[in-house]
Amino acid sequence: MPVTWAEYRATAVLLGFFVANILLAVVFAGPFLDAGLQAFEDPNSSGNSVVYIALILAFTFVILYIAKKGKKWLIRAIILAAVGSTVAYVVYPVLNQSLGVDLDVAVGIAVAVAAGCVLALYKHPEWYVIDAVGLLVASGSAAVFGISLGIVPTVLLLAALAVYDAIAVYRTKHMLSLADTVIELRLPVLLVIPKVANYRFRDDAAKFKQATESNKGEREAMFMGLGDLVMPTILVVSALQFAKPDWGTLPSLGAAIGTLVGFGVLMGYVLKGRPQAGLPLLNGGAIVGFVAGVYWATGSLVFW
Repeated sequence: MPVTWAEYRATAVLLGFFVANILLAVVFAGPFLDAGLQAFEDPNSSGNSVVYIALILAFTFVILYIAKKGKKWLIRAIILAAVGSTVAYVVYPVLNQSLGVDLDVAVGIAVAVAAGCVLALYKHPEWYVIDAVGLLVASGSAAVFGISLGIVPTVLLLAALAVYDAIAVYRTKHMLSLADTVIELRLPVLLVIPKVANYRFRDDAAKFKQATESNKGEREAMFMGLGDLVMPTILVVSALQFAKPDWGTLPSLGAAIGTLVGFGVLMGYVLKGRPQAGLPLLNGGAIVGFVAGVYWATGSLVFW
């Protein structure tokens, strides 16, 4: 099936989300660091990567187990609570550290914004609401973990998650089941990019059963999980935060460019009707770009 103009347009919009996510994460990193939002006491410990992966695996299988038991209302409650908490953690340090708003006032505003986002997602989970909140969550999460994980733990994390994503999509296929559940419940952990005018995600999600199978021609929107935005961007932020004095910004810039190149390769497959696991190409691109940036800055490939 030939690629349509609508698919090219949706791909360009999705690319814009990747660029916006990287820029916002870099902007958020400063106030987050000033507010003391680092998730790990020792950012350079490689054990942090193990903890992160263990949490991802545990959360994934808990969600799948709950879905298997038919308690999908509980999944929605868990995800909405997590999203609300993340929004609050993104908003208050920006208000307090960047804009000088009093801490108590900043926290109050952040809680109100988070509650508004959760209410909007619960009452009106349309694609533009999901995308707006999703971008805030993705960029905030990438910033928090970018300032919390040193270079080596981040590279190890991205490499391990690329392997895990490939196994979860091509072998065990449990990531496909998770994608189906997310879309059916209209959860704000993905981006939804319409390909047609007057698209309604709520109507589409009700009938959408196979998110990643070969029904590309029937779909009226493109979907991408927020994890595909978050993971490579962690390296962009980490490279800025933990760069050695002689590195400058080139490794971070290289990671950003590598992410976008990986996105281009990924979408080349998708537009040909061959959906792929996202993280092998996205994380791989970020790592290669980062290493190229280190070499460009120092003449050496050594970053550890």
